[in-house]
Amino acid sequence: MSWKNSERRWGGVSQLLHWLIVLLILGQAVVGLLMVDMLNSPDKIRIYALHKSFGLTVLALAALRLLWRLFTGAPRPVPGVPRWQERAAVFTHWLLYALLFAIPVSGWLFNSAAGYPLQWFGLFNLPPLAGRDEALREAAIAAHAWLFWLLVAVALVHAAAAFYHHLFLRDATLARMLPRGWLQADAADTAPTPLEDSRDA
Repeated sequence: MSWKNSERRWGGVSQLLHWLIVLLILGQAVVGLLMVDMLNSPDKIRIYALHKSFGLTVLALAALRLLWRLFTGAPRPVPGVPRWQERAAVFTHWLLYALLFAIPVSGWLFNSAAGYPLQWFGLFNLPPLAGRDEALREAAIAAHAWLFWLLVAVALVHAAAAFYHHLFLRDATLARMLPRGWLQADAADTAPTPLEDSRDA
């Protein structure tokens, strides 16, 4: 497996970052929806602290993935995909990137406006993005919630499109975001190029 992206496949680094972020977002979603109804207690404080730390981790991983994509490029569209689908996919990808940045930042802004300290797993403190401000606090937490639900909607559309391509169009859209051989796909789309073969040797 090549670690870098190629014209036909996402490389190992992009695949790892993609699925790690997916798992973190799923965990954050479950914890975030449950913790708001918890009674005030030391356990609730610890869970909130972990939620913030994992949110900052998502932010860092999203930045790393974006930089890696800018450095190594992205695969070309699967052959035969209509132009409008190519444009929709590009728009969806960049919207997902934007949300992966905006949601943690809105949480960070809420935390700052509320006057709470922000630590990353207790290892170091991060600076506030703003001073204490009740109006900003309310706006930030509202934005945090709405952006989360927008992410859910866009992610569901993104996943549905990937499964549609795999199950009905039988192309490599989903397979090329997984290690080679995990899914059956059109061999013409997934076969390694001579350049990829030389990288893997």
